[in-house]
Formats: sequence, structure tokens, C-alpha cells
Amino acid sequence: MEAPNEDRGATVMERVRAIHLRMVDAVLSGDGLEGVATLAAGETGGVVAIVVPRLGAAAASGPVAELPALRRYVGERARNRAAAVPPGILAEVPIVSGDEQLGAVLLLGEEAPAPEAMEFLHVAAVACLTEVAVEEARLEVEQNLRGSFLEELRGRDDIEPDEVLRRAARLGCDLSKGAVALCAELSSDRPRHVVATIAGEHPGALAQHMDGGGGSGRVYALLPAVGGADASATLAAARRLAARLQRHGTVGVSSFYADVADLGRAIQEAELVLDVLRRSDVPIDEDIGTGTYRLLFRVLASHPEEVRSFYEDTVAPLVAYDGQYSTDLVGTLSAYLERNCNMNATASAIYAHRHTVAYRLERVKELTGLDPLLSEDRERLGLGLKAYRIIAPRLHR
Repeated sequence: MEAPNEDRGATVMERVRAIHLRMVDAVLSGDGLEGVATLAAGETGGVVAIVVPRLGAAAASGPVAELPALRRYVGERARNRAAAVPPGILAEVPIVSGDEQLGAVLLLGEEAPAPEAMEFLHVAAVACLTEVAVEEARLEVEQNLRGSFLEELRGRDDIEPDEVLRRAARLGCDLSKGAVALCAELSSDRPRHVVATIAGEHPGALAQHMDGGGGSGRVYALLPAVGGADASATLAAARRLAARLQRHGTVGVSSFYADVADLGRAIQEAELVLDVLRRSDVPIDEDIGTGTYRLLFRVLASHPEEVRSFYEDTVAPLVAYDGQYSTDLVGTLSAYLERNCNMNATASAIYAHRHTVAYRLERVKELTGLDPLLSEDRERLGLGLKAYRIIAPRLHR
């Protein structure tokens, strides 16, 4: 004899309450979305999939070949965009917090679900909110740890290498074989996306956004060695990543530092490169991340007074003279060196007569004591120009 509707309703509600408690317990025990999906499937008799774009997560109670399509579908719905319902979805319950849809619980199959199936999908959606809260709390703790760790590396030089390795390892980053530092000043309002891109593109990367207070702030990252301790491979990977991030702002990359004790300097070097790229009004035609420039940045990160001293001993008088008299000795010297000391080519480049070029080069010799016509002096002048270009943003104007 069939049970009265009242009794059957009471039984369903008891099952709903019991399964909700089990779902929350599964979340708190670490079984996550998969545990919730499995429990929901046991009550509904179908396959249950849970997609939460907010966490970048998806799980199902069994094999689901269409999971990528379900990810796209729920992602579009979470953005309030129209999306065609993929085949095989029998029922759908959104996971909602306030006015925001975070994801969805989906019942998959071919046969129509039992009338009470929606009740179990609803409690699954509520249990998923607990998983979202737990995961976001964990991510916040990790972000705070990453931020404080990178901030300490930036500002302290007394952290023991073993402590650096240990703290980085706890955050999933192996720095034992060296790393490249990256610093990006954002022009977009998507710092989380930038951090996620770094983590996704470079395995084991340690990245964190630090709010600058007046805008989008900066993202700092340590990119551990790839291919063993291969400096060139790691640098190449870092530069590819920097190129991809350029649509979000300006990116500075350090050279490769094999010694973990030098990683603070690596971060400082990446900041220096960033500052030069952002603020220098002196054109830099060469790749700022390679060759002599890279050596100068390394020296500047550890011994800034040496780079400043070299600048003062070479081209500083030219910069001062140009500033006082509105001349262009620095530009003329740069053009002359870049064109292999060819007078005619230099004159053409700066739109001046070759006699004007000769006169300005003579003034360079008088002011600096270095003769642009002599190879040894040319080398010092060329290096002085590069030093000027990278410290120009820090000079008093």
C-alpha cells in the first residue's frame, strides 16, 4: 500500500536534512565538490556534476566526457550571458551567493528525474557554498603568506637561505636551483587574472599582487628554474611570460640568480628594469633585458653607487651641458656610436651637417676628457650612455 503524501513528504525532508549534514561534513573533511556530487548522485539516481567558475573547479560523481562543455556553459551563465544548454542536462540548480551566481549543480542522464531530485540538488548547491568559503579562506591565507614572504625578500637581506627555501617550499615553489624575478605594474584592474596567468604559465611560480594604494599596484613573482638549473631556458620562459603580460601593464624581468641568497637582489633588479621602462625619457633601442644592460642592472641592484659613479665619470657632463644650454650632445654621441662612427650616417640621422657632428664630438671630448674617435674611450662612453639610460629615472630633475 502506497504511503500517504504527508508521510512521504516528511520522509523526503528527513533525507534532505540528513544528506545536507553529510555533504557539509564531506566538505569539511576535505572531500570537496566531488564528495558533494557523489552524495547528491546517490539520492537522485543520476550523474551529478558541479561547476564553480569562481574557484576554477569542476567535479562529477562519475566519468563525464562533456565536462569541458559543462564548464563553458556554466561559465557563460555565471557571466549572465545566453548559452545553449548542452545535451544530457536533466536539471540545474545555480550556486548563488547574494546576487552573484558562483556556479551550478547539474543532474545528467537520459531518464526524467524523480520529483524529489531537485530538493537534493538544492541542498548540494547550499553545501557548495561551504566549499567556496573554505577554499577562499585557504586562498586568502596563502595570498597573505606569499605577500609577506615576497615583501620580506624585497626589504630584508638577513633571511637565511634555508629559511627562504623552506618557506617557498611550503607555498609550492622550489627555489633550490635558482629563479628569475618578475615585477609588473598593472594598467588593468585584473590583478587576480595576472597572478593566475603567471601560476598557470610557469609551473611552481610564486606570485602575488601588492596594492600600491593609488592604483592597481604591482604583481611580484619568483619564477623557479626550468630544465634543471638552466639559466637560459628559465630566462626565455620568463621573457615569454612577460611578453604575454604586457597587455596588462609594464613588466620588468631580472636576470637568472642561481644562489637563493641573492633572490632579494633579483626582485630589486626586476623593479629597476620596470622603473626604467616606465619612467625613462631616454630612448633605449636595444633589448633592455640582455647584454651589457643586464650586467648593469645586476650591478645596480647590488652596488648602485658604482653605476652612478661610472655615469658621473663619463657622460654626466654632457647631460648637464645639454640641460643648461638645450644642446644635444648626448643624442649626437648616441647616434654616432650606433652608426659605427660614420659621420655621414650620423649627420643624416640627426638632421645636421657632418661639420656640426664633428664640432659636437669635439665638445664631447672637451667636457668628458674622452675622445669618441679613440676605440678605448668610445667603449667607456658607450657604457656611460647605457648607465645613464638605466639610472635616468632616478636622477634629480
